Amino acid sequence: MKRFFTTLCTLLLLSQANAQTTFARGADVSWCTEMENDGKKFYNDNGTETELFALLQQTGLNAVRLRVWVNPENVYGPWCNKADVVAKAKRAKAQGMNVLIDFHYSDRFADPGQQYKPSAWSSYNMEQLKTAVANHTTDVLTALKNEGIEPLWVQVGNETRTGMVFNEGKIDWNKTGAATWNGYIALSNAGYEAVKSVLPNAMVIVHIDRAPEDNAWFFNAFKLYGGKFDMIGLSHYPDWTNWSSDNTKTANNIKSLGNTFGVPVMIVETGYSAWDEDRAANVMADLFSKTENLTQCAGIFYWEPEVYGSWKPAAYTTWGWNAYDKGAFTNSGKPSKALKVFKDETSGIENLKQAGNAIEAISWFDLQGRKLNQPNGKVVVRKQGNKTIKIIRRG
Repeated sequence: MKRFFTTLCTLLLLSQANAQTTFARGADVSWCTEMENDGKKFYNDNGTETELFALLQQTGLNAVRLRVWVNPENVYGPWCNKADVVAKAKRAKAQGMNVLIDFHYSDRFADPGQQYKPSAWSSYNMEQLKTAVANHTTDVLTALKNEGIEPLWVQVGNETRTGMVFNEGKIDWNKTGAATWNGYIALSNAGYEAVKSVLPNAMVIVHIDRAPEDNAWFFNAFKLYGGKFDMIGLSHYPDWTNWSSDNTKTANNIKSLGNTFGVPVMIVETGYSAWDEDRAANVMADLFSKTENLTQCAGIFYWEPEVYGSWKPAAYTTWGWNAYDKGAFTNSGKPSKALKVFKDETSGIENLKQAGNAIEAISWFDLQGRKLNQPNGKVVVRKQGNKTIKIIRRG
């Protein structure tokens, strides 16, 4: 009987009231309007300039993820605010693509190390913050719905392993039991209820990082103390060397989390170094081969694949940050082999299987011929079998 109910829960994971019927093959392209404003263009394999969302659809992707900040003009620039997100979502809709909305509840990037409170909310107490989270969520989703766009998925917070909207929403390990989680869960649930008030059938995602690690502890506590979620979201950035092991661990965790909590699991962020296009394609093919046939896995989103060349946001220069080096477009502005793995076919995965262990037989050298454990520096030499090429690092 126990086995029967376990099987039944598994079969029901992706048959909920929302309309997800296919494995999500997506990309977070939130930077695209900023890149276009800076003069960046995108091209198909024939070298013809192509609108990005049309190009993604032609490449085989069926969904996009778009982040939302509260008042980014204060610290970043006029990007990823409500108007910018609606504009990008309309482009996705025009291509028949599904949309995932990612609320950061901040004026800039939110992640485990930085969950900065929006400046407009700086003096708010907890009750005011709950209202602000709800109002912001409702405002953005209503703007989308008014344009005929109903996202299938909505994240309430981005990589919230440490909580959100610090300090009131920070998970406080100096306390015990429910007190540790109360602030974070109160704010997260405010977002959850706001999503449902506008989009009753949307899947609400709680998103954390470190996909290869056992994350059941987080969701056990989150659920125990009253946290609400319809889907688990994970960030997965495979290690340069141990990527196959990381992919396997992530796939095992997806299966375990889905079975334990009775909800679908999505890789809402992934990416791999753009230094070696072939290797990146193999990594992504391996990830798909281990996850796309899992009943518990709802999809995979590549994070900002459209980045190429040395482009980076102006704010990165201000903050002293380097350019993003995990894009999946070539230096000529075309989708790379890594992104083409997202196409709904098995060719990339079959190539990986046929290559077998050969894809591991890669050696790296500096320009003086000294062997490296992994690529470093601006220029490295890659040797695989009889093929030797020089690689110039992007960014």
